[in-house]
Amino acid sequence: MHKVFVSYYHKDDQWYKETLVAWAEKHDVFIDGSVDTGDIPEDWDDEKIREEIRDEYLRDTTVTIVLVGKHTKGRKHVDWEIYSSMYDGKKNKKSGIVVIMLPETKNDYVHAGHTGEQKEVFDYVSNWTTISEEEYDERYPDMPKRLLDNIKKGVEISVIPWNKITKDRLGLLIDNAYKDRESCKYDLSERMRRKNSPED
Repeated sequence: MHKVFVSYYHKDDQWYKETLVAWAEKHDVFIDGSVDTGDIPEDWDDEKIREEIRDEYLRDTTVTIVLVGKHTKGRKHVDWEIYSSMYDGKKNKKSGIVVIMLPETKNDYVHAGHTGEQKEVFDYVSNWTTISEEEYDERYPDMPKRLLDNIKKGVEISVIPWNKITKDRLGLLIDNAYKDRESCKYDLSERMRRKNSPED
């Protein structure tokens, strides 16, 4: 069983994170290695927070699950966690990434980032099409830019809606992300967010 880091916007989506982790423990899907509210002092500066996330939390995990809600894409700490998951450092190697679209996004689109997932994971999808970069933007308006840019470039990142998660599906997505993590050619050219976007 893989140790997973769950990246999410704590203010909006704490319930989803707690529900996912409790469900995963019950069904032996993954081991949680995330940052919880209160784990990192609020008065630390940005660089110290980034260092703590990268060197203490992500170091022991091999897959990152990003929970995407309505305001996730504008949160700097989520962007730092995604960046740190993609970064192949000395202390912590890059992780595989799985994206779960939360119900508030009203997004039922899937993306099979790994070979075989169309049949193995997304068996309920009958019609697969190739889409343009503009169509990715239209389909995933709430997706953090760093994730969307990498998906458009064909990096092995899979996307599933919250309401389609089952033990087998999420287990396979995590296994595939783990298996292909070293071959992922993540694009880290986008600068890390320096501040949060105002919420709608």
